[in-house]
Amino acid sequence: MKTPKRIQPLVDDGLVDKVLRQLMSGKEATVFVVQCGEHVRCAKVYKEASKRSFKQAVLYNEGRKVRNGRRARAMEKGSKFGRGEQEKLWQNAEVEALYKLSDAGVRVPQPYGCFEGVLLMDLITDEEGFAAPRLNDVSMPEEQALDDHLEIMNYVVRMLNIGIIHGDLSEFNVLVDEWGPVIIDLPQAIDAAGNNNAKRMLFRDVNNMTAYYAQFAPALKDSKYAEEIWALYEAGELKNDVVLTGLFAESNEITDVDNILSEISAAREEEEDRIARMLEVEV
Repeated sequence: MKTPKRIQPLVDDGLVDKVLRQLMSGKEATVFVVQCGEHVRCAKVYKEASKRSFKQAVLYNEGRKVRNGRRARAMEKGSKFGRGEQEKLWQNAEVEALYKLSDAGVRVPQPYGCFEGVLLMDLITDEEGFAAPRLNDVSMPEEQALDDHLEIMNYVVRMLNIGIIHGDLSEFNVLVDEWGPVIIDLPQAIDAAGNNNAKRMLFRDVNNMTAYYAQFAPALKDSKYAEEIWALYEAGELKNDVVLTGLFAESNEITDVDNILSEISAAREEEEDRIARMLEVEV
């Protein structure tokens, strides 16, 4: 196909050999499949702010730090230069998040850099080498739904432990390859400690994913993973190896965090014992 104007500089610089096809077009970007030497990768071309339909971007930008004072002032004033810098901040947020999440053990596409609004990264494929489907297009048995849901919850925990919340996590922003779920689309990722909307966004992310998997595993419908994760985070007890239970005791009175954590700990110990017994039986 004809090389899109925004990708041409990458071709000129030898980063991309040719564009094979358009993969998808979304609210914030258009993604192309490209040839890079022996590798087939993705080129995510971000749409300009005037053409981007992502709503309430200001909520996601809160807490993002700009070290250069001139750039920060220009962004606050909304000048042409400031808007350009805001766009760079928005675009670079995704590649930075991808590198951090990959290092933290979260399955995301491997990034290769962002060049003038074009993010180059791995193409996630299925067993036959075709582009992996979105979770929204996948059906599964109950056992797989429970396993994949727990894996996503563990990814949320790992993200939160390095101060990142996806901010727009749903079945449309998760791919499924032969090894399981892969999280994508992170330009709106937020700073958990610096954004006043962090709790609300984490709850939305977790509840979106739980609601989707609950279609295949009804037992998830009454779970309280968002509340459990946030309580552990606020108490400074959220660890990557935490055993989540989905249980949480709510009260209309003043919350007794210590008591809640004690109940969660007891439930976790029961779950660990159950897993240990299952492993003994398998052996």
